[in-house]
Amino acid sequence: MVEIRNCLCVNYIVKISDKMILLYQFIYTIIIICCAPFILLFAAAGNKRVLERLGLSLSKEYPKNKRIWVHALSVGEVISAIPLIDAIRLEYPDKEIVLTVTTVKGLLIAKKELHEKVKIIQMPIDFWWSINRIRNYINPYCFVLVETDIWPALLNNLAQNNIKCFLVNGRISPSTFKAYKKFSFIIKPVFSKFALCMMQSEHDSKRLIETGIDQNKIITTGNIKFDRSWLPMQPQERDDLLNKLSLSAEDCIWVAGSIHKDEEKIILNVFLQLFPQFPKLRLILAPRNIEESNKILIIAQGMGLKSILKTDRDHDKNPYPVLILNTIGELSRIYGIGKIAFVGGSMVASGGHNLLEPASFGMPVLFGPYMHNFVLMSELILKEEGAIQINNENELYQSIKKLIEDDVLYDRMRKNSKNFVYKHQGAIKEVIMHIRKHVG
Repeated sequence: MVEIRNCLCVNYIVKISDKMILLYQFIYTIIIICCAPFILLFAAAGNKRVLERLGLSLSKEYPKNKRIWVHALSVGEVISAIPLIDAIRLEYPDKEIVLTVTTVKGLLIAKKELHEKVKIIQMPIDFWWSINRIRNYINPYCFVLVETDIWPALLNNLAQNNIKCFLVNGRISPSTFKAYKKFSFIIKPVFSKFALCMMQSEHDSKRLIETGIDQNKIITTGNIKFDRSWLPMQPQERDDLLNKLSLSAEDCIWVAGSIHKDEEKIILNVFLQLFPQFPKLRLILAPRNIEESNKILIIAQGMGLKSILKTDRDHDKNPYPVLILNTIGELSRIYGIGKIAFVGGSMVASGGHNLLEPASFGMPVLFGPYMHNFVLMSELILKEEGAIQINNENELYQSIKKLIEDDVLYDRMRKNSKNFVYKHQGAIKEVIMHIRKHVG
């Protein structure tokens, strides 16, 4: 009797879930109809991005063989997908992989890092017609979503066509958790379409369970970002990069990466205080949005700091204490020539960024108080004593000064940060094992 009651309850929930997704698709269709005149104008003008987002640029010739579909939202998710794709290729050598990416910057990184390994295409909008187009075009064996970018119509469409969906490296930030709880009536039916949600940490798994998602579909596998093949900086590559940037091996290079709006003033103020004491100190500042580069250049020059954009280095080889990295896809290797790293998005309430790239080169890593998107990662590296968390401009100044002056501390933190990266590898193996269990 209990089993019958449970079965009826499940069927009722499924019906309610399907109605919510149908309502979502109905609203989305109305929006598309209202926007149709503008869409047609852009399409008629040959706007390639509009055509791609609608799925109109996809070939009508559909593949006979099933392919593994991996999806990544933007730059961070694409970087996470790199070790995952490598592992999938080893596990399923007979299956072609298609990677879809939502943002333009993400597409640029994907094409740079993965163009020889997978087919890369723009992810269309979550409109039923566009989703049908891309599903038919890919002919998926299974669908693997990396970290985030949950689309209800897409997941519903795949589930209706008996295509197994997996969330890999899932994470739920505090703000996302609040939103999920508030709109659980939408979130539950969407997440019910996943065969399995593989989360980065117990924190993330717990939050998803508290949202009301079936705990039998949630497991903690760890963070796949650790499993990337970390290429060491070879002496020749280092020399070439230093020469390209008009820097020398004797320079003490501070790399401030993924810097958000308003953080640049903190970084530049600290550098302004340190530079007179340490004339060999150099700053490479990489803004999160390269569109901000010219503004940052003006701010730095207004403070009396000789500064240059990376794109101007080709025709100006004069020494500049401050270099602003206004290019995409170079930061990960530039960390390798640095002595000290600061990772941005952490002095403002943005949630921080990936700490693994600087740590993999054995750099002491500094970051601010706002690391809610990388809670476990920041806790682990602090525990391993490979990083310093600072709360304000003065603490940043004092920490960098101490690292420059104290060789014993610096060498210990270098060793610890590198060990931290390799110590926590292994998530990919778990992920592949669980995918294999579900789809064979």
